[in-house]
Amino acid sequence: MKRSLYLSILVIMVSCQNNRINYPFTKKVDKVDEYFGVKVPDPYFWLECDTCQDVKKWVEEQNKVTFEYLKRIPFREKLKERLTKLLNYPRMSVPFKKGKYYFYFKNNGLQNQSVLYMTDDLNKEGKVLLDPNQLSADGTISLSNYLISPDGNILVYSISKAGSDWNEIYFKDIKSGKILPDTIKWVKFSGLAWFNDGIFYSGYDKPEKGKELMQSNKFHKLFYHRLGNKQSEDVVVLENSDDPQQNFYAVATSDDKILCIYEEKAQHLGNALSIMDLNKTKPYIQKVVNDFDYEYSVIDRKDNFIYLKTNYQADNYKIIRTSINNFGNFETIIPETQEVIKSARITKNNIVVNYMKDAHSILKVFDLQGNFLYDISLPAIGSVTSISSNNEDTVVFFDFSSFNYPSTIYKYDLKNNKLEIVYKPQIVEFNTDDYVVKQVFYKSKDGTKIPMFIVHKKDIQLNGKNPTILYGYGGFNISLMPTFSSTRIAWLEQGGIYAVANLRGGGEYGKKWHLAGTKLNKQNVFDDFIAAAEYLINNKYTSPNYLAIQGASNGGLLVGAVTNQRPELFRVALPAVGVMDMLRFHKFTIGWSWVTDYGSSDNKEEFEALIKYSPLHNIKEGIEYPSILVTTADHDDRVVPAHSFKYIATLQEKYKGNRPMLIRIETQAGHGAGKPTSKIIEETADIYSFTFYEMNITPKFK
Repeated sequence: MKRSLYLSILVIMVSCQNNRINYPFTKKVDKVDEYFGVKVPDPYFWLECDTCQDVKKWVEEQNKVTFEYLKRIPFREKLKERLTKLLNYPRMSVPFKKGKYYFYFKNNGLQNQSVLYMTDDLNKEGKVLLDPNQLSADGTISLSNYLISPDGNILVYSISKAGSDWNEIYFKDIKSGKILPDTIKWVKFSGLAWFNDGIFYSGYDKPEKGKELMQSNKFHKLFYHRLGNKQSEDVVVLENSDDPQQNFYAVATSDDKILCIYEEKAQHLGNALSIMDLNKTKPYIQKVVNDFDYEYSVIDRKDNFIYLKTNYQADNYKIIRTSINNFGNFETIIPETQEVIKSARITKNNIVVNYMKDAHSILKVFDLQGNFLYDISLPAIGSVTSISSNNEDTVVFFDFSSFNYPSTIYKYDLKNNKLEIVYKPQIVEFNTDDYVVKQVFYKSKDGTKIPMFIVHKKDIQLNGKNPTILYGYGGFNISLMPTFSSTRIAWLEQGGIYAVANLRGGGEYGKKWHLAGTKLNKQNVFDDFIAAAEYLINNKYTSPNYLAIQGASNGGLLVGAVTNQRPELFRVALPAVGVMDMLRFHKFTIGWSWVTDYGSSDNKEEFEALIKYSPLHNIKEGIEYPSILVTTADHDDRVVPAHSFKYIATLQEKYKGNRPMLIRIETQAGHGAGKPTSKIIEETADIYSFTFYEMNITPKFK
């Protein structure tokens, strides 16, 4: 008995070896959690300590094995060269106007971060306002938010280091170019809004040293910082000391006169809303919406009205307005339709609404009373992701892209009903006419009709032998729409197929579609994805030997769960920064806020649902899994890398076949936002190389 107890307490070293790879030793610990009488072992619990030396050593050893494997691939460098060439083209963001100046981002092609410019004439070359590439030699400091003061004299900007969600705020005098001494740290999930001689921002108290990237984010606060003061003197505008899981987010209307304060709570899908009229001599907070049951998002102020988008009694959203003199007395001006409202912008005389129909964009123009006027014709089935306007002008700027249509900037003159191109990128050796974009609809397990986009070269044969990547997400009301990626060309030009399934859990068809893929309904998402794979196979686009599945974050969870449930369908699985431990996700950083989609292991009924599909807890021995390349990053404080660490350690322990179970751990990077171009090229080259190699396909290069 004593010997047995002694052995159970000992840290056990496990070696997982097959014919191709000697994986690093990964120790196991004697840790068992109990949920409602169910005992669940957690032998790789120790990998949750991101600052521990033994975890850092394990990361180094795993990376060494992975990169040694990737170096074997004979065409890896050629693919990297091709990706570099494809990314090397100038591109521009949608410009926005503040005062007499236009502001926009531009990248010359291979710059790690895009540069912020300003100009009084879009036909002239702009002046560099902020170049994030000058902030770090390796491009790992990125710009995450920015604000121009109402007088146009100050640029407020926040930066992220190594992809972390933690931000730091700085101030720059635009005329002199001088960086002011004010610095604000521990900013997270924050808007920026100017008032008098300072800003509103959101953040947390300084986290415990050594736990900055893991510690649960609690007691969010809305602050006011006066320029010239120390951060310790900043005023707390709003907080909830009784609820650690309430967040505050503040932004101003385009005229900087109305502050809109959003409040969000755990377990709630909606938000409360308050307004502060900054025009008043003594501004005060006025509550407009008290509950957290529905979404309310301010579009802008125009004349005496504030216009909002909401899903109150409108699952697909509607547009309402309220008088500044009578906050909360809402009037519906654009009712709900079958199409989902994604966004809207106010101009001098119009409202431009970006609708989503079957996961692609439609632009409609209304007058300020909500009367429909006409559509803005778009070039193809694709996406408008950003619209900018000034509510005193008669023009709007927007971008448009599709899988085979590079992101192009348009200007639309509402007064003269005229559309013109502001900026169209030129990509080396890419011809949009060589590729076809299809939208198909297939039935899921329960008969629900699911849309899917399929992209490929026009001349491919439907013989079941085409290398195919099936991408999915299916969560958090997020919609996957047709957008362009120059790196994807490297896949498509080799005869590859790229498919995107619009799964339940997303926002493609409004609130009901979202809820149909959450909590106890989460299996619907996996069923939808499996049915997408079966559609591609049954219609001879591909076959299991040539099918890879890919997804990131919640999509990484999707890939992990589906790989466990139907491993025979896939040759390669590519889960990125995934939520893999569904029993403990809510214990790290902002994970508690995901309970709205996933439920929680603290609830018996939800635990019983989570344990059935949690990727970490459903890996089985004796199964022929696809080749798996997990990707994550050491500074991911959104979905902490421990999810991926524990998942791959379990795979390496239990899988006994000859296929690789590898993890690629990026250093000085986070969840994905702000990743430098150089790292994007390297990671994409490794993912595509791995996928082709495991399918026994050798790409051909000119």
